[in-house]
Amino acid sequence: MQEKIAVIGGGSWGTALANLLAENGYDVTIFVREQEIVESINKRNVNIVFFPDIKLNKMVKARHFSEIDESIDNIVWVVPTQFTRSSIKEFYNFIKGKNIIIATKGIELGTGQLVVDIFKENLDARFSILSGPSFAREVILKKPTAVSVASIFDDDAIFWQRVLSNKYFRVYRTRDLKGLELGGALKNVIAIAVGISDGLSFGNNARAGLITRGLAEITRMGLKMGATLETFMGLSGMGDLVLTCTGDLSRNRQVGLEIASGKSITEIQSHMKMVAEGVFTAKAAYELAMEMNIDMPIVTEVYKIIYEGKDPKESVIDLMNRPLKEEKITL
Repeated sequence: MQEKIAVIGGGSWGTALANLLAENGYDVTIFVREQEIVESINKRNVNIVFFPDIKLNKMVKARHFSEIDESIDNIVWVVPTQFTRSSIKEFYNFIKGKNIIIATKGIELGTGQLVVDIFKENLDARFSILSGPSFAREVILKKPTAVSVASIFDDDAIFWQRVLSNKYFRVYRTRDLKGLELGGALKNVIAIAVGISDGLSFGNNARAGLITRGLAEITRMGLKMGATLETFMGLSGMGDLVLTCTGDLSRNRQVGLEIASGKSITEIQSHMKMVAEGVFTAKAAYELAMEMNIDMPIVTEVYKIIYEGKDPKESVIDLMNRPLKEEKITL
C-alpha cells in the first residue's frame, strides 16, 4: 500500500519537499494555515504565496491545519522553530507515534533547545533530521541537490533516504542528529555576517575569513554539545554554510545585505514573506554560547548588531583587533 505522507508547513521548503515526494510517486498532502494557499494548490497546482510562478506536480494536495487527522503515516515537519513547541501541542493527538522527519533547523529562544530536543520533550515518537545545502527554489526546479538525513535508527534513516531520493535529489545518512541540526541552524547567523560584509564591500578576503572562522564557531559549539567533528566537514556543515553565505537565494544573507544598507531589523522583517531563521538563532545562539562558555565572536557581533544596534563597522574593528592566537577549530 502506498505510504501517506503529510508535509506540515506550506512555506517554500515545505512546498518544495511536497512536490519532490509527489514526483517520487507518494500520496502527499501539505497542511497549511493560509486558506489562499490551500485553494491555489488544489485548484491551480500553484502555491500562490511562495511559488506563484511554478506549477506543482498535480498530485500535490493541500488542506488546512484544522483538517489534520490520524490517517497520516509519515510526517515531514516544516514548521518554523519558534512555533514548533506550540504546534506540537496543537497537533499532539494526530502526530504522536508517527514517523517524523524534521526539516526545520533552529534554536528556540528562551530555552536554547534544538528542534529535535523540543520534540523529544513534548512527543513520544521517532525522529529524523533533514539538512544540507538545498535552496527550495532549486529543488522545485529539479536542479541537482545533495543533503543528509540523520537518525539514531538506521531503518528510519534508510526509509527517508529511499522516499526522498531521485535522479536530482540525493540523500546521504548519518546518526549525528545534533551535528546536522546545529550546522543547519548556526550557518544562518554566519550568513547574516557575510551579507553585512558583502553589503559594506569588504571583499572576497573578508567573506572567506568569515565563512572559515564561522565554521570554526559552529564546530566548537557542536563538539561541546556532543556532535561529531566529521559532520561539520560534510553537507550539513561546510556545504550548507557555503551555500547560505554565498547564494543569492539566501534569505539570511539578504538580511545582512539590508542591514549593511542601513535598514533596521524591524523594517527588514516587515517585508519578508519567509522567515529568516538566523535573526532568531543569533539571539538564541548568543545566549547559549554565554551559558556554555563557548567562544563565538562572529555570532556575538551579529547578535549585537541586530539586538543592540551596534554599528557593523565597529563590529569589524572589534573582530580584527581581538587578541592574536593559534588557529584552532576545536575547544
